[in-house]
Amino acid sequence: MTDQARSGRRDVSSRSLGAFVLLTFGISWGIICPYIFAPDWMAATFGQIKFGHPFFFIATWAPAISAIVLVTVLTGWGGLKGFFARVGLWRLPFVWLVFILVAIPVVFLIGSLIKGGPVLAPLPEEGLGSAVVLLFIMLFLGPIEEFGWRGYAQPILQRLMSPLCAGALIGVFWGLWHLPVFFLSGMVFSDWNFLAFFVGNITLAILVTPIFNASGGSILWAMLFHWQLINPFWPDAQPYDTWILVAVVAVIIWWKRETVLSRKDAVTQVTWSG
Repeated sequence: MTDQARSGRRDVSSRSLGAFVLLTFGISWGIICPYIFAPDWMAATFGQIKFGHPFFFIATWAPAISAIVLVTVLTGWGGLKGFFARVGLWRLPFVWLVFILVAIPVVFLIGSLIKGGPVLAPLPEEGLGSAVVLLFIMLFLGPIEEFGWRGYAQPILQRLMSPLCAGALIGVFWGLWHLPVFFLSGMVFSDWNFLAFFVGNITLAILVTPIFNASGGSILWAMLFHWQLINPFWPDAQPYDTWILVAVVAVIIWWKRETVLSRKDAVTQVTWSG
């Protein structure tokens, strides 16, 4: 008997994954695509989309918005409380903590040096204080996506397939979800190579999977992992960071093959019952 059955709380249906994907893409692409195909009209009518614009936050938070809406509709307030409780799952094996705090920055450093870049990203004109403020602002941007990707989609997919396959499939969704911003002027993505970015998304989604399961399905650690990826202090290492991470993932898959290739210890609950 599952924890959900013992607690009497119902979890979200696996069939709702399709609704999550459609809602997530619908919100973000529905906002971004008009700015691609009718930029002047959209800018004149709603203002230029950039950081601070409401549309910017809605498009960025679409995975989280979709997950929260579906959890509330399908499981009620009790289920939503259990969903948010997963942010409080803070226990994590020490090796993964070191990986998040040390190994990820080292990958960016090495990738930047390979392309002839700096060890750390240049500070903004406003100085160190501005960079620190930006660091904390970033915590409330991309990492919020994890309520959707790892909070909602990962447990459902791990009911159906191995963690490795679940992570890879989420990486495909994750990468494609970003596609429109590569055609949006003024965004950092417009200067990046989409293929490297897409492969990077799949790689990172696989990489965070054993961390996610080792933490008992913590959304917190998925968020902090994501935060490291967009830390403004780390230099731009595209595309070399992607290829380094591919090698790292290959090593981790071999090292953790008993858990990433089996659903035995995979987290499958969206709403945590304690």
